[in-house]
Amino acid sequence: MINRDSILECMHKESYKPLSYHELKEVFGIKDGDDEIKFSKIVGKLEKEGEIVKTRARKFGLPEMMNLVKGIIHISKKGFGVLVPEKAGIEEVFVYGKKLNGAMHNDRVMVRIQEKGYNGQRPEGTVIRILARNTRELVGTFTKGRHLLQVVPDDSRQIYPIYVKASRKWKAKEGDKVLVRISSWPERDKVAEGKIVEVLGRKGEAGVDLKVLAKKHGLRLEFPDNVLEEARSVAVAVAAEEISRRRDLRDWRMVTIDGEDAKDLDDAVSIEKTLEGYKLGVHIADVSHYVKEDSKLDREAFKRGTSVYLIDKVLPMLPVELSNNICSLNPQVERLAISCIMDIDSRGQVVDYEVCKSVIQINERMTYSEVNRILADNSPALKERYGELVEDFFLMKELSDILRRSRLNRGMLDFDFPESKVIVDEEGFPLEVKRTERGPGEMLIEDFMIKANEVVAEHLHNLGLPALYRVHEKPDEEAIGELNKVLAVFGHKIKGHKVSPMLFQEILADIKGRPEEQMISLMILRSMKHASYLPEPRGHFGLASPYYCHFTSPIRRYPDLIVHRVLSSLLDGGMTARKKSSLEKKMTIYGEQSSLQEMKAEEAERELLDVKKAQYMSQFVGDEFSARISSVQAFGFFVALENTVEGLVHISSIADDYYLFSDRTYTLRGRHSGRKFAIGDSVRVQLVRVDVDEGKIDFELLQDE
Repeated sequence: MINRDSILECMHKESYKPLSYHELKEVFGIKDGDDEIKFSKIVGKLEKEGEIVKTRARKFGLPEMMNLVKGIIHISKKGFGVLVPEKAGIEEVFVYGKKLNGAMHNDRVMVRIQEKGYNGQRPEGTVIRILARNTRELVGTFTKGRHLLQVVPDDSRQIYPIYVKASRKWKAKEGDKVLVRISSWPERDKVAEGKIVEVLGRKGEAGVDLKVLAKKHGLRLEFPDNVLEEARSVAVAVAAEEISRRRDLRDWRMVTIDGEDAKDLDDAVSIEKTLEGYKLGVHIADVSHYVKEDSKLDREAFKRGTSVYLIDKVLPMLPVELSNNICSLNPQVERLAISCIMDIDSRGQVVDYEVCKSVIQINERMTYSEVNRILADNSPALKERYGELVEDFFLMKELSDILRRSRLNRGMLDFDFPESKVIVDEEGFPLEVKRTERGPGEMLIEDFMIKANEVVAEHLHNLGLPALYRVHEKPDEEAIGELNKVLAVFGHKIKGHKVSPMLFQEILADIKGRPEEQMISLMILRSMKHASYLPEPRGHFGLASPYYCHFTSPIRRYPDLIVHRVLSSLLDGGMTARKKSSLEKKMTIYGEQSSLQEMKAEEAERELLDVKKAQYMSQFVGDEFSARISSVQAFGFFVALENTVEGLVHISSIADDYYLFSDRTYTLRGRHSGRKFAIGDSVRVQLVRVDVDEGKIDFELLQDE
């Protein structure tokens, strides 16, 4: 049978050499007529998708045999690009700005390698073909030139301005934030053109920042009416017939533990002491019972990929009828769940487990702060209030410590970055920025969820079932080479040819509590690849785990919903060969979309946090602060305030001497005075500038220091 797989299989043979279309027809014995039409469509589609390439001699072959690499191009704010190959094990490719040839950030492209990488450097290449455009709409600022109208993208990685024509419908004014739809993409010798489809408003107007952020990152603000209608129709009370088919755990003592403002509660925990150790139950909302494959809800959840948490607002993956109500594990009501019940010994090893569909009833909705006050502060009032649950919390803490110690022993990387929390008023204006710390409550939930995710991932792998795995691949040689240059300054080095998490963990342990801890931790984190969702288990480097998936948050993450769907089909006895094949074909698409949406959400959340910090600090321009130097660069140094706000002291503003940067010691030293600025130094600074739009903050050093 002639199909895309048979054509690709033929081209992958060692004996294959590039063939013309007519030569390919002869190889497959294709005659004129319907077979030829079908064959032509398959070949054309393969070429369009970049699976095969037609040479100048009009012959077809595989890209990898022609020095070509496919992947997603990530464009830096500085104007160059880095191609992230689709296939694992292939090096990233550096692309100079002049060789992008119209490629835009996150486009799927084909790059020709022009110079191989040596001594750990990335190979260099040129974009020769754009396979798929990722960006169709952009948010930017409308500007009027003498003869041209254009929209300058807010995202500095979108390096091409979009030229537009005057519109009768949308009366944009100079400086307005607008949404532009691209009608003609940039090419080597051609500018980008588009049409304004919405004027979002003036900078600073109430509600404009959220609209701009959502449009800029391609986030969906509203649910379509038909999706809301379907949500209302499925969000019904648990039926007695459904309960009868499930493991009844309603008499088990269990709690949810979340942040104070959380409304989408998708995980609950239970614990019991046993002769061998502990029986830990991780009970997760059975969202797959309500969101059926290919339903309107499912298609919308696929598009969103994840819930997005924008400080005081949430853009949920599922409508509130599900996310905050029927699926949320609210206390004292019956809820459907999928439970992972694990017997764990005193060393933290799972000696037995069960995955089942269950019906549960939560005893209490606990918050992290309450659990922390019980465990860390021994609060008499809370211990009295939660009576019979207190012993469970201490037992959970005991098991949590064992599980964390076990993961550290195998090499897990435990980064300890300070986290920020922004408190805003009803209008979204920031009232306070403060540092938050992880307490035992946060840590025990993290430990239990990681263990459940590992168990479920290995369970699916051992059964040979299709799944989406959470994959975090090891850093490549170039990244480690760059990291070692920084580590050498502080007397460290990633040694050996076989990179393992334990090597990184040893360095993190050595720098614990030192002034350079945050900078080196951040450099180590940046040296690593971004985790993604893939249909095969390639391990999770950061957790030092061979099998890992996301199972514990199906209300807010699409990959978790997919894992639940596979488990549900298995537990219901519906995993037929046909069903298995159908799921296998979809996993790659599910993974790509989920990874892309996760990155968009992370960027939006990070950008809004920076903007709100800048907005908060704008009221303190001219004020003086005590700060600590967090990193030193050739152009100046960054300082961090106690509340986690960071800003730049530019070298040009230090007027008492000429300062020279040493990349051997990561310090700035005065040429005449010998005065030195190093990571960890305490300084007094004055806030001089705040750019709210860019989320940038500038300080100047006080001269009496």
